[in-house]
Amino acid sequence: MCQLLGMNSHLPASLTLSFTGFSRRGGGTDHHSDGWGIAFFESDCATPGKGIRHFVDKSSAATSPIAQMLKSFPIKSHNVVAHVRKATVGQVALENCHPFVRELWGRNWVFAHNGDLKNYAPRLHGSFHPVGNTDSELAFCWLMQELAKSHAGVPSVVELTRTLRELVPVIARHGTFNFLLSNGQALWAHATTKLHYVMRGHPFRLVHLKDEDLCVNLADLNGPEDRLVIVVTEPLTTDEDWVTMAPGELLVFVDGGLSDDGATAQAQAA
Repeated sequence: MCQLLGMNSHLPASLTLSFTGFSRRGGGTDHHSDGWGIAFFESDCATPGKGIRHFVDKSSAATSPIAQMLKSFPIKSHNVVAHVRKATVGQVALENCHPFVRELWGRNWVFAHNGDLKNYAPRLHGSFHPVGNTDSELAFCWLMQELAKSHAGVPSVVELTRTLRELVPVIARHGTFNFLLSNGQALWAHATTKLHYVMRGHPFRLVHLKDEDLCVNLADLNGPEDRLVIVVTEPLTTDEDWVTMAPGELLVFVDGGLSDDGATAQAQAA
């Protein structure tokens, strides 16, 4: 199985610390060595960015020179999606590396998936078609197609979340469908098996990475107004209050926290 990492932030933030630990799982502390990728909706102001920096590599994240560069190059973003791959469907190739990117309603959409979908062969008849041969990219194309069909104009985050709650179960019945999805405005997270998140805000604390012999005081990296959420397959630190998402749960994170729509859904699931 692959592993996922996402961030949603109130102010532009760097994912350097979390990515340092996460990238070790791509062939270092774990066996996910069949490629990796990351997409940043880059921004240097309070408004979330529309443009993206997108890096993918078919080599392991633990040894990739591109991954090494990103550990010391603090790209600022409100929304980030990253992935390390253990190939199950589709060969080890650049076109099969997550996250995948598509355009819809004049915005970039980014998607990464963990799991296997069995007997999944949806009909694609719109503008969205896979470049590679993974079940993940196929599912992403179908989601984009159905979102485009469901809304005549540009929908709000709340409207998009409602539509996704109808569409996601159609795919999830075919197997494991843990995923992260972002359009630069919000970060959607869906769990079938393993997905965790943690909220970080003032006052920031000292944290210890699980996959790297590293201890960092988050107060040195963040100011009083910073607020963000990290979503990951398995917790990255040993001393934070990570929340385990329930099977079938779809949450949406906006402005560095759980949105009202996501909070309502979480309460109903509980």
